[in-house]
Amino acid sequence: MSGVGKTRLAYVLRNYQWFHYSGDYRIGTHYLDEPIIDNLKQQVMQIPFLRDLLRSDSIHLANNIGIDNLSPLSTFLGKVGDPELGGVGLKEFKRRQELHRKAEIAAMKDVPEFIHKARNVYGYDNFINDAGGSLCELEDRDVLECLAENTLIVYIKASESDEKELIERAETSPKPMYYQELFLDEQLEVFMLERELDYVATIDPNEFVRWVFPRLFYARIPRYEAIAAEFGYTVSASAIAKIKNEEDFISMLTDVLEN
Repeated sequence: MSGVGKTRLAYVLRNYQWFHYSGDYRIGTHYLDEPIIDNLKQQVMQIPFLRDLLRSDSIHLANNIGIDNLSPLSTFLGKVGDPELGGVGLKEFKRRQELHRKAEIAAMKDVPEFIHKARNVYGYDNFINDAGGSLCELEDRDVLECLAENTLIVYIKASESDEKELIERAETSPKPMYYQELFLDEQLEVFMLERELDYVATIDPNEFVRWVFPRLFYARIPRYEAIAAEFGYTVSASAIAKIKNEEDFISMLTDVLEN
């Protein structure tokens, strides 16, 4: 899941000449770059002064996403609910979710190509795939077999205290997430019944994300565990947090493989 230490670990290893492949960065800069820009243009077109400049090609919009700043991707994904509160309509929300799903599949299938690039173009001997937390939602066996063939899949398991912290963080700062469509429909129905709401457009987007995050979190755990059981290995988030250098990382992996 987001927050268990994947990207921090990648940052550590970058200092030791590891190529850091960020799945979210690849999605945002390549597969969803045009939809992200189109979303920005739609917002700009609502402002008369900027609309005229955009239509006359007097201004240019760029997606300035970075490994350290994935906000353009998160903003595009959005949160379902009341447009007056920054929400996205259900039909459009599902369209964006499906675009993200296809993009994540493609980004993960790009891993072998980027391993080759890392070695033969950039001169890196080692490669780390910083995959998104929604990898377990894709239900695409080809993706998992591709990753298992080309990389060592490691599931970072959160402890009970980690789980509590992640949930509290999501409640404090609710962020856009990917949901399987069936899961989303089921949770929306329950949420609206509890709140006595008749339309998705009346949902407070942040309130729904706060409410649904724990349910999404615990629904993902068995999916992660199943992937690790068949294709990879499991390590604790606390073990990842202790890694300060490449030697620590190799030592941890050695213990995992021997056990």
